[in-house]
Amino acid sequence: QVQLVESGGGPVQEGGSLRLSCAASVSTSSAHIRCMAWFRQGPGKEREGVACISFRGHTNYVDSVKGRFTISQDSAQNNVYLQMNNLAPEDSAMYYCAAAEFLCGGGYPPTVKDFPYWGQGTQVTISS
Repeated sequence: QVQLVESGGGPVQEGGSLRLSCAASVSTSSAHIRCMAWFRQGPGKEREGVACISFRGHTNYVDSVKGRFTISQDSAQNNVYLQMNNLAPEDSAMYYCAAAEFLCGGGYPPTVKDFPYWGQGTQVTISS
């Protein structure tokens, strides 16, 4: 069982930056986790896949964040990060970290149904 804990959310002005972190309770490699991802869910909206990274380092992003957000992981693959720059009010949402055994990075952003492990989320609020 993999437990995920997000941190780094908070309020920020439009155009600002935040770095979200996700810590896994076990080594993702030992838990056969091959994909880590970030999702977000705004008020009244469906949960949306933002970015994913495979254990090989391959990444994919939803179009709305390309060029502004960067997903990365540490060498031990216990932690995954989401650097968010040039934030806009529409980026306001609860951001969730997720993990899965399948190999992602195949050219499309992550989808909810593919991820069995989830964190509790961290709130990001952008003010204009």
